[in-house]
Amino acid sequence: MTAEELWQKSGLQGSYEAWAFGGAPDKLAELTRKGIKTATCSALVLYEQEGEEIPKEGDYSVILNARQEAVCIIRTTKVYIESFDKVSTEHAFKEGEGDRSLIYWREVHREFFTDELESVNMTFDEKMKLVCEEFEVVYEK
Repeated sequence: MTAEELWQKSGLQGSYEAWAFGGAPDKLAELTRKGIKTATCSALVLYEQEGEEIPKEGDYSVILNARQEAVCIIRTTKVYIESFDKVSTEHAFKEGEGDRSLIYWREVHREFFTDELESVNMTFDEKMKLVCEEFEVVYEK
C-alpha cells in the first residue's frame, strides 16, 4: 500500500510527510507500528543543510518500510533540540531499540550519525545538536 492509499484509508485530514527510518527501516517501522518505538532523532545540521523544516507537534507522518510501502501513520507529540551527549535515558528507552538503554542508544547512534555525516563530508561530534521527536501511532493498516 502506498502512503497516499493509507492516508486516504485513514480518513485523516490535512497534510503529511512520508518517510522511512534510517539504518533499519523495516525493523524500526515494525517497532513503531507495535507502539514500542515512540521517539526518534535526527541531526539538526542536516535539516539546516537541506533547508528542511524541523517537525512540529501535531505533524502527521506515514512511516514507510524499506520497499517504500506504508506501515502506519504517526502524529508528532513533542519536539525538542538536545545535544547528542545530553540525550536522556528516557528518550533512549522511547526509541525502543535493542535493550532500550542509554548505553545501547549511544553506541548505535554514534555509528549511525558518523556514517550519515561522513556521507555529506561532515564529522560526528558528541556535542552535535539533535532534533528529538516523540510520537504516537494514530492509524495502522
